[in-house]
Amino acid sequence: MRFKLPALMIVSLTLGACSFGVPVGDRGQVPATGVPATTKSKNGNPSSYVVHGRRYHVLDSADGFVQRGIASWYGIKFHGRKTSSGEIYNMHDMTAAHKTLPIPVYVHVKNLDNGRSTVVRVNDRGPFIPGRIIDLSYAAAKKLGVKGPGTAKVEIAVLDQGESRPTSVVRTIPLPDQLQDTPLFIQMGSFSNQLNASNLMQDLHAANELSARIFHLQTAEGLFYRVRVGPLYDIDEANAIVRRLRDKGFQTARIIVQD
Repeated sequence: MRFKLPALMIVSLTLGACSFGVPVGDRGQVPATGVPATTKSKNGNPSSYVVHGRRYHVLDSADGFVQRGIASWYGIKFHGRKTSSGEIYNMHDMTAAHKTLPIPVYVHVKNLDNGRSTVVRVNDRGPFIPGRIIDLSYAAAKKLGVKGPGTAKVEIAVLDQGESRPTSVVRTIPLPDQLQDTPLFIQMGSFSNQLNASNLMQDLHAANELSARIFHLQTAEGLFYRVRVGPLYDIDEANAIVRRLRDKGFQTARIIVQD
């Protein structure tokens, strides 16, 4: 649950309404060379501040910071609002909020419930609900598999300048910056002969891949029968399924966007 700070507190601390964001042009992504150098924001870094009667002390340094707890996330309601740092929240950026870390700082977040991980840029204050240690943007929550359940147990670790912890993927597909999800499929094969498609689907079902189906595609060259697993709505989930299928011997598995 979000809240608005009293006007006096907003003036004295220059904190936002617990919304988050990044400046235009900074998508919160970590470049191949690792985490870039950061400078403390002029706003959002008081030595301490009070919310709901509790005082929080902002850390002078985040070196070596590691923490475990519950992560939550926020969505369109706060899209376009100012953050504690004065930046504008874009729900599609990889950002987050923390109560005491210096702003900004890059943090590696691992979902301990499903093993997924990513890097976010902390640039706001929150969450102020007991037991929660970090609030993720919509984009970060979706990548980590937190969007559905709403919360997840995570481990966060601050990254040093130049450090990078990329997650390995089979294939990366750029998804559109839109609220709606784009269906993904794992395509196993495309055949002009329906019998070949049926045989492959039976092999998949025998391997307990019960979501495999045959899709018809009419082209100028004739009718094709495509064997696919899906639909899926998360690139990390799709990558995991590709790895699983290849482990089972289905080496032709590849990710495609619904056409």
